[in-house]
Amino acid sequence: MIHTESIGWAQAAFLGLLQGLTEFLPISSSAHLRIVGPLLPSGGDPGAAFTAITQIGTELAVLLYFRKDILRIALAWFASFNNAEARRNPDARMGWLIVLGSIPIVVLGLLFKDMIETSLRNLYITAAMLMLFALVLAWADRVGEKKRTLDQLTPKHGILFGLAQAMALIPGVSRSGGTITAGLLMGYTREAAARYSFLLAIPAVMGSGFYQLFKSMGEITPVAPGPTALATLIAFVSGYGVIVAFLKFVSSKSYMVFVVYRLLLGALVFILLGAGLLSPH
Repeated sequence: MIHTESIGWAQAAFLGLLQGLTEFLPISSSAHLRIVGPLLPSGGDPGAAFTAITQIGTELAVLLYFRKDILRIALAWFASFNNAEARRNPDARMGWLIVLGSIPIVVLGLLFKDMIETSLRNLYITAAMLMLFALVLAWADRVGEKKRTLDQLTPKHGILFGLAQAMALIPGVSRSGGTITAGLLMGYTREAAARYSFLLAIPAVMGSGFYQLFKSMGEITPVAPGPTALATLIAFVSGYGVIVAFLKFVSSKSYMVFVVYRLLLGALVFILLGAGLLSPH
């Protein structure tokens, strides 16, 4: 990884904290990194690679928090390969649905890789997605029946969850926001949609993070390896705390606070772009 001395230790640490605080909320962590990066003293976009690598830290927080669930699902899934009885295990079924739901983001991520790393990082697109999907989330939270639990997850719903997650390849949509919105529209409870959002993200986000980590070796990047590692560690610690708080919050509260926040942030970005304080590229 070759760097260009644009983002140092303190700024990388701040971006890591921002990543951890926003990754699991339906407000788009990639949008926040894309917006805040140019406003820092370095004045640079930390880049898609930095975003993906720091997400390894937040996904490690998911692995730690859901370690018992993940171990149970993984063991049941592996057992289902050569055991017909094991295939009827709900945990094995959940494992297969996570695999199924991960396919859309992998396929679309590879097909549109160049756009994701360049033109789709345009801040006009980011601001528009923040506001548009705020309205979609508000509608889903209002009309969703909120009755289904994860043991009622079907292959069709697994694919729809996966397609919703894939929309987060565009900064501003939000991976958790997309999957949670889809879950609400399909009638899942707020907590069930949020929990599945966390579990579904593991293969895709970890895969993307390690891909970008290895790909960035020998390439010119805005952030050096040391600051990137520090940002990833901070994202892990702060992300774990957000998981605990967020699951408690959504068990009894609506998503309207996030809807309002997204609308205000999107409007602010448009104002900053119009005033010339931010560049779209």
